[in-house]
Amino acid sequence: MFPLRRFLATTAKPLLQDVVIVGGGPAGLSLLAALKNSPTTKHLKCTLVEALKLQPVRDFGEDPPENFHNRIISLTPKSVQFMQEKSGSWDYLHQDRVKFYDNMVAYDSQDSDARIHFDASNVILDLGALSQIAAMCEVVHIQASLLQKIDALNEELPEEDQAVVIDEAKVVNIIAGNACDTIDAKSNPQTSLDWPVVTLSNGQVLQTRLLVGADGQNSPVRNYAEIESRGWSYDRFGVVGTLKLQFNDFRDIAWQRFLTTGPLAILPLPEDNATFVWSSTPELAEILVKVDEKIFPQLLNAAMTLDEVDLNYIYKMLKANPADMTVLEEIEWRTSLIPEEDLDEKFPVPISELMPGSRARFPLKFLHADTYIAPRVALVGDAAHTVHPLAGQGLNMGQTDVGLLVDALETGVDRGLDIGSTLVLEKYVATAWPNNHALMGVCDKLHKIFSTDAFPVVALRGLGLKSLNYFDVVKDIMVKAISGR
Repeated sequence: MFPLRRFLATTAKPLLQDVVIVGGGPAGLSLLAALKNSPTTKHLKCTLVEALKLQPVRDFGEDPPENFHNRIISLTPKSVQFMQEKSGSWDYLHQDRVKFYDNMVAYDSQDSDARIHFDASNVILDLGALSQIAAMCEVVHIQASLLQKIDALNEELPEEDQAVVIDEAKVVNIIAGNACDTIDAKSNPQTSLDWPVVTLSNGQVLQTRLLVGADGQNSPVRNYAEIESRGWSYDRFGVVGTLKLQFNDFRDIAWQRFLTTGPLAILPLPEDNATFVWSSTPELAEILVKVDEKIFPQLLNAAMTLDEVDLNYIYKMLKANPADMTVLEEIEWRTSLIPEEDLDEKFPVPISELMPGSRARFPLKFLHADTYIAPRVALVGDAAHTVHPLAGQGLNMGQTDVGLLVDALETGVDRGLDIGSTLVLEKYVATAWPNNHALMGVCDKLHKIFSTDAFPVVALRGLGLKSLNYFDVVKDIMVKAISGR
């Protein structure tokens, strides 16, 4: 994060823009694509700034690699619809790298019978179509499709209306445009405006009617706007990677097991590929990233099937020696005690291989900004909120942010209003903030409920899962909620 210097002088003449977006992740690129794809806002002068090099993302779009990246997310049907209709980037995805699934099974490690099965194949949505729960897609794939859509839109737009994407440029400084006591007003007559002035590491200076922070948890834009972000660390890490299954699982199921150390999810990818997200304690995460690649697939299989007493014994062995091959014999013997019929019907297809180099870990946090707007500033995506990954809602919340912000800006343009004014931006935050806060609260409570082995809580949650599994109407409502409907 750069040191904030709100009143640092600049001598360069700023380039005036309507919208400057800081951050070239899915949220920032989605906003740029949606603004340029909208007949109402396509005339706005828009620039996106990204600190990293975007050429590797473009290369992915042109010629994707054989193996899947380890940053993979679940797109809800609502997010898919946004990509189809608002950003227009859906047609630029390589569809053979996207995997829809319509079933999800969640179960408790403390009680093998405490499980709930969601089947969306017969749930009718408001649009009258059969539902899918989500679609698995790589983050870099989403970025690539958005860049291709932006390029295509630029070919159709007059030069003065084309979107500008600046990469390999960090935000060095953001100041208030009317800080006339430190800026030479004679050389920069724009300083009478209160528009934020953004100085980049490449020397460019942008002055914008609306500054959008899509720049992650440590958002410089949020710091400039003096918006507080509150939350806590879960003292947990997420460990991710991509996998090969023993065979293609035609059931199209997303599996999630609630372990006391944190949930473990095995999520489907095309053909015999899959990805995992394992939320774990710092001690266990340290073990998981060190375990020998030949052992790791069997450890995942064990974590989805064995009792926690067995797992704790295996963790202890691997902590002493991450390459202890005798662990494989322990796992095989303990797994053999489970009826073969149960292994086939109640659990995921066994994992055969961890893709080399795909393992990674990251800290888990809960952070929520007090508001998403300030005068001439709006926040979207991780700059506004960070949530536990157990429900797979992080990126989808960002897509919803973008959709609501675009709606607010379209309304402002239609009414001839200043798009940087809080009068226009209030419509965005009034809907986005409370909806996200409620969803984040649910995710946080689920994490706390399922990360304990206290008997009263275990008994109650087991009873709750078993009871809910018998009420199809309630499960259908939950499916619609999970899928963003």
